[in-house]
Amino acid sequence: MKLGAFLMPTHPPECSVRAGQIWDLQELERLDALGFHEAWIGEHFTAAWEPCPAPDLLIAQALLRTKQIRLGPLGHLLPYHNPVELAHRVAYLDHMAEGRYQLGVGISALPTDHALFDIDTSDGRNRRMTFEALDMMIRLWRDGASDHRGEFWSMGATQSVLPGLGYHLEPYQAPHPPVAIAGLTPGSENHKLAGEKGYIPVSLSVTPDAAITAKHWEAVEEGAVRSGRVPDRGEWRIIRDVYVAPTD
Repeated sequence: MKLGAFLMPTHPPECSVRAGQIWDLQELERLDALGFHEAWIGEHFTAAWEPCPAPDLLIAQALLRTKQIRLGPLGHLLPYHNPVELAHRVAYLDHMAEGRYQLGVGISALPTDHALFDIDTSDGRNRRMTFEALDMMIRLWRDGASDHRGEFWSMGATQSVLPGLGYHLEPYQAPHPPVAIAGLTPGSENHKLAGEKGYIPVSLSVTPDAAITAKHWEAVEEGAVRSGRVPDRGEWRIIRDVYVAPTD
């Protein structure tokens, strides 16, 4: 078993944004020194306790202050990002990390985030947006720019008679950084997608009922059947709250 950490990152609302950033960077340095394998940083837009709308900026600073630990967002909420633009940002940060970067994505669960971006989720729109955006990002990294018209996003082939134009940035890790997607509910479509595509499944195990977490892996296996994959249980990430204090 390898140890990792998930920083939402959570801070009391009375803590200034800058003070929270400093604490997060110190915590990442501490985790690196302790030998943690990886750390993930959350992305939120409307949570006073989790004021981090740009985890990639925190990661960029943390890369300069750590040596071994792998870092990544968990995750970029794909309904709120243009996938072509985000694919380039991820690729750029991947070069900065020189192999220590991994990409986590999510469909967004906070209703106030949905409201801020004016996305109606009653028909599963946020999940469809996430899956389509991720597919476009992978396609751009692996196959290059092409004409694509999806339900929510579009991409065009880049052609020019001028030399050097039409280039798109490829990630440092080929064909792209490891991709993780988190799920919460039994039978999660996110976990099924992880199994189907070979992504890293992440379980947000907020319940003490281990049987529910076990069903997360069943969803991964169900998704893997679609593509004939054999999922690696060693890649499964399980997030649990651990309270650390001087006494009980």
